[in-house]
Formats: sequence, C-alpha cells, structure tokens
Amino acid sequence: MPSTYKQIVLAERPGYGNAVIPSKHFRTEEKSYAELIGNLGDNEVVVKVQWLSMDPAMRGWLNDARSYIPPVQIGEIMRAGGIGQVVVAGKTSGFKEGDLVHGTLGWAEYRKLPTKGLKAIVVPPGAEPLDFLNTLGMPGLTAYFGLYDIGKLKAGETLLVSGAAGAVGSLVCQLGIKSGAKVYAFAGSKDKCEWLERDLGVTKALNYKDADFRQQFKKLPYIDVYFDNVGGEILDMVFTRLQKGARIAFCGSISGYDSPPVPLKNYQNLIGQRAKLEGFVVFDYAAKYGEAIKELAQDLLAGRIKRKFHIVEGLENAPSALPLLFSGGNTGKLVVKVLNRAKL
Repeated sequence: MPSTYKQIVLAERPGYGNAVIPSKHFRTEEKSYAELIGNLGDNEVVVKVQWLSMDPAMRGWLNDARSYIPPVQIGEIMRAGGIGQVVVAGKTSGFKEGDLVHGTLGWAEYRKLPTKGLKAIVVPPGAEPLDFLNTLGMPGLTAYFGLYDIGKLKAGETLLVSGAAGAVGSLVCQLGIKSGAKVYAFAGSKDKCEWLERDLGVTKALNYKDADFRQQFKKLPYIDVYFDNVGGEILDMVFTRLQKGARIAFCGSISGYDSPPVPLKNYQNLIGQRAKLEGFVVFDYAAKYGEAIKELAQDLLAGRIKRKFHIVEGLENAPSALPLLFSGGNTGKLVVKVLNRAKL
C-alpha cells in the first residue's frame, strides 16, 4: 500500500461568471494513507479512484450560491462522480476488497467514504464499467428524463439539441433518432458537426462558430422540442423558431458559467406559441433510475447508442480538464483517468 496519496481541493472561488484558473482556484495536497485507513467505520470503505467524471454542473458547485446541492467548500476535495475499486471494507459495509463501485468520489487518488452513496457496478451485456459515468450514469439519465419527461418528445416531431457533441447532448440526439424524431444539432466545430451527422445520424448539425450560422439557422424547420445545454444568445435565438406548443428542456447554461449571462430578448415568443421552458435536475428522478438504466443498457447492446470518450490522463490534470467543457474542447464524454502516483 502507498505511504501517501494526492487529493485536489478548492483553494479559491472563481466567482460567478468568471473563468476557472486551475493554478489559482485549486490546490494539490499530499496526505498520509495510514491516517486515511485508520479508524475505519463499520459502514465505510476506502476506494482507490480509477476514473473521474467531468461535468458542466461542477462549475456551478464552485459558486457560493443557493442551488439544488450545497457548494463545494474552500479546502474541501473537489466534488466529482467517479469509478473506483474498494481496497478496504468496513465490517458491515456490504462491500468486499476488489469490488468496483461508482458514486461521488471526488478529485483524489483514495477516498474513505460512507457506503450510503456508493453503488456496486454490475456491467450489463454490451456495456463496460466506464459507461456508468456516461450512458448508464448521470449523462444518460439526464438525457433520458430531460427528453422524455420534460421534452415529451413524440415520433415525427422536430428536435433541436445544443451542446450536441457533449456527453448529454450526443445521447439526446441518439434517443431522439430512436424515438422517430427529426433531429437537428448545434456544435462548435466542423469535426464535431461531421461526427454528429456521419456517426450519430442527425439530420443536420450546425457549427455555431460559422460566420453565417444565424442564416443557416433560419433555414431549419420550426422546433417542437429544444433540449438546451447552453442558454444565452442561442437560447434567445431559438425562441424565434418555436412551433406552437413547443417544449424547452432547460438542462444547462454553459455559455453563462464562465462569463456574464446574456439577457434574453425574445422570450415573449413563448406566449404567442404557447410554448413552455422548464428547468430540471436529474436527482429528482432517482426513484426511476432503474427503469431508465435498463432501457439504455438495451440500447447499448443493440447498437442504437454509440459513445465517445475524451480521456485526460492523470489526477493532476483534472483542474485543467474542467474548462474544456466550456471552451468546446471536448467531444463526447470527458473523463479523467486517475494515475495513482503515490509514493510506495
């Protein structure tokens, strides 16, 4: 076993609407492994962290503001979902050494955690453990409930997805196609748009960085369901292309996390088109996770869902990986592969 291990904590808050500066806002600490495993509770385990999920919601957790979950505190290990292996198990924890688990592990090489928030990974046919940070994890569940419960998508309707080359967006596109919708998408590069059209099968993907993006957008049909991951100017633009009775699943607002939010001007179109914009948080659907995961696993096995991982290696690179979510630097699900470099 190692003598020490590393963890990364929040050193300073970026402030609302400001960009994350990895070297300023996070700090790496080296801790004693012996102290970590000491006084292990009966319902606790020590987990060797293997993979970390990088999600846009993490930026919101850095703000000292009222939200659906308390903010990460100064000096606290940065919160993140992850996959790890149990190396020490409490007497009544229900786990054993070697078990693979997923849950909120955080930016660390090792964590001592209560078992309440951990789940054993049982990999279904056609899947792999890493899918529990993507299709069978929070991104997949967010896409599923946002599209079907909030968006109420029906076969034959027109679906538009922003942030479509990210983890949630790419899954929404594929679920939309599976459901018989005509799917359009926004992404931030030519390569991403080609991937969405060629590999995932969307009808048309538009690069929002193109000089004539607004002109291209005006050629799209009116939208029945808009799954929004970005907010800001693009959300305001979409207000002008809503079908009567349109539904907007407001999942995130990436454009406003690292910069001041843009005021909305066209929201009155919601009235004229009898449209609805509704925010949601995936945690509210916890009682239904099982049924969604079962269906998503079947889609993976049947090849109806494809996945793409953007892998960053090394825990030390987690702080610099986080801003990729807001600069468009990732395609697919962004994860960090934790390379345990603790001294032996």
